[in-house]
Amino acid sequence: MPALMRRLKTLPLLFAVGTCLSLLVAPGTALADDTLDGNTQNSSEPTATGDSSPDGTISASASGVVFDHSKNGSGGSVGPVTSTTTWTPPACWYAPKYTPDQLKAHLEPIWAAESTGYEWDAQQRDRYVEGHPYTDFNKDKADKGYWWDSYVDKSFPPGWDKCTKPFFWVDKGDPPPADVENAVTPAVLAELAYAEIRVPGTEVTLAPANTTKVNLPTWAWLDAAEFKPVSVTASVPVIGIEATATAEPVSLKIDPGTADAETYPASGVCEINSGRIGEPYAKGKSDRTPPCGVKYLRSSGNGSYPLKATITWEIHWTGTGGVGGDLPEGTFGATQNVVVQEIQAVNR
Repeated sequence: MPALMRRLKTLPLLFAVGTCLSLLVAPGTALADDTLDGNTQNSSEPTATGDSSPDGTISASASGVVFDHSKNGSGGSVGPVTSTTTWTPPACWYAPKYTPDQLKAHLEPIWAAESTGYEWDAQQRDRYVEGHPYTDFNKDKADKGYWWDSYVDKSFPPGWDKCTKPFFWVDKGDPPPADVENAVTPAVLAELAYAEIRVPGTEVTLAPANTTKVNLPTWAWLDAAEFKPVSVTASVPVIGIEATATAEPVSLKIDPGTADAETYPASGVCEINSGRIGEPYAKGKSDRTPPCGVKYLRSSGNGSYPLKATITWEIHWTGTGGVGGDLPEGTFGATQNVVVQEIQAVNR
C-alpha cells in the first residue's frame, strides 16, 4: 500500500467515538472522525472523549473502544503500571469503524481528488464498488455488519504503521478473519484495558518521620485503604464484546537508595497481609523488628537518600463468553528523600 494512502487512511481517523456509554471518568477530549454514529470531535489529546455533565459523568470512547474508568485508581499520585516482562499492549488494532454509507463518504472524496493516482483509485473502486470482492460498499448488508479498520495506540510512533490491512467487512456475530492480527476480541480488549489501568502512588509512611538515625530500625507502611483492587473495562458496544482487566496489589519492595542499609525483611519485599502493607509504628514497639522497613548504616551527610517504594500488582482479566486469564504483573513506584543522621552522644 503506498505510504501516502496509508497516511490518508490512518491519520485523520485515529480515534472514533463510536456508540458511547455513560462512564465515570475524568473529563477529556480525543481525536475522532467519521464515527459509526456520525458524531465528531477533535483535539490533540488522544484520551477518553465525550461531553461532560455536571456530575462528572461523560459519554466516552477512544480508538474504536469504549473504556469504563469508574473503578480505576484516581487522585494526583496515580500512574500506569509497567509490565515486569517485555510484554506490551498492542500498538495498533482493528475494530468496527464505518457503516457502508460512511465508508463511501470517506473514500469517494479521496478518489475524486486524484491525489493517490488513477491506478490506485481504480484498484480501490474495484475492491469496494465493483464486486472484487465487495459491491457498492456492501450497502445491501447495511444492517448486518460494519467495515473494520485499524486504530493506533496514542503513544505512537513506534507501531502506528504496523496495521496496514485495507478496510474489511465483518458481519455482526461473526469473528474477524483469522489472519487479522489484533482484531478486537475479549483478549485484545483486556490488553487495551491493561494500558488504561492507573494505580495509586507509593510514598510510604516512615517512623521516625522525615529524619531517622544511623542503625535505628525505621518502620515503613502504607495506608491499606488506598491499595485495593482497581479495574478498567474495555468494550466495543456495536458488536457486544467487552473485557475487564483488574489489578490487585501483592507486595511492596523497598530500595533504600544506598548500599549502606539493611531492609526488613532482608529481601526488601514486604508481602501484603490481610490487606495491610507493613505495620504502623506505635509506642511500645521500639524493641521489635519492623515487619517492613529499613535500617541505614551510614549518615546521609548534608543530603538525603532516595528511598524508592514500588508496589507489584497482579493483573487478570475476564471477558464476554466467560473467557479470561492472567496478564503480566505490573509495577508502579515513587521515590522520597530520607535524611539519616548520626546519633549524637553527650559526654559528661
